Amino acid sequence: MDNHLFRIRKAEKIQNLWKVSVLLVLFSMFIYAGMAYLGIGTDLISQNFARLSPAAYEQSKFWFIIGRAGFAVLFAALILFVPALLFYLLTDIPYQKLIIMQQVVLVVLLIERIIWIPLMLIIGLDWYVSPLSLGIITSYLTETPWVIYFFGAISLFQLWIIWFQVKYMSTMTVVKKRWLWANVILLHILFWCIAALLAYADEFIISGWFG
Repeated sequence: MDNHLFRIRKAEKIQNLWKVSVLLVLFSMFIYAGMAYLGIGTDLISQNFARLSPAAYEQSKFWFIIGRAGFAVLFAALILFVPALLFYLLTDIPYQKLIIMQQVVLVVLLIERIIWIPLMLIIGLDWYVSPLSLGIITSYLTETPWVIYFFGAISLFQLWIIWFQVKYMSTMTVVKKRWLWANVILLHILFWCIAALLAYADEFIISGWFG
């Protein structure tokens, strides 16, 4: 990793940046659409199976898959470009080099999502009670959904990403490390709050469309 970071820091021109970003967005769409096709997250739609015609039920599943694919595009764009922009404003690191950092982050998040798929299909564990997150411990301490969702968003992958972002940026800038740690952690807390809010609102959104 140190060798790669040194090469990126010294590079004057970044190649294939946008091509890789587009491929990652397409890969995100494939994963999320595939999860929807496997039935992950379709609980509320399945509840209406008895009062829907077969054609209407299949149509609901189709639009659910399309919606998840659209969400994947927004998710990938958010991960790739928003943190890079915020860190660009806080440091002297070129924006394109920060996008490279976020490409690695997106790959790790997608790997986490892929690992969760068999846990859901075989054991029936939702993402927020994955054994790799703090959600499963929190669910024993409280029944408040928002709190469980928040701590469920904190996983071993997320902690590695925080470490990686600090290490990456500390090799690219003279900004003090404690300042980087503070900003990276605060940004992740914000994202965990957003993830918890979206998870809490998800069933109301889905039931509103398909209920």
